[in-house]
Amino acid sequence: MKAPGTIDRPRTHDPMKQAPTMKPSPYEPSAARTAATATTATPTYGAAGSRQNRNREMQLIPEALARAHMHERLQEAESERRANRLVRARRMQRRAERASLRARRALAMAVMQ
Repeated sequence: MKAPGTIDRPRTHDPMKQAPTMKPSPYEPSAARTAATATTATPTYGAAGSRQNRNREMQLIPEALARAHMHERLQEAESERRANRLVRARRMQRRAERASLRARRALAMAVMQ
């Protein structure tokens, strides 16, 4: 069923039964459109307001989950980068120590001769 409106406020075909904040359907006659647009929008209080807030929160859950997932992925990537940097630094340190030992040996061999 593809009826316009929301779960909380289903749109009826009778303009007198519609909620004042809903926009009229383009399929309604023009007199009903003017009657529906003449009413002012009323804020929702009480149970309807909490239902609307809950629905909004429910609609935002996938976005919050995606944001948390991306944050977690960024943290993983950053820790992986730090680990790779540490491995690279240790590898370069060992290489530098080996070069230093080679230079020492070469110097010792030059002094001995």
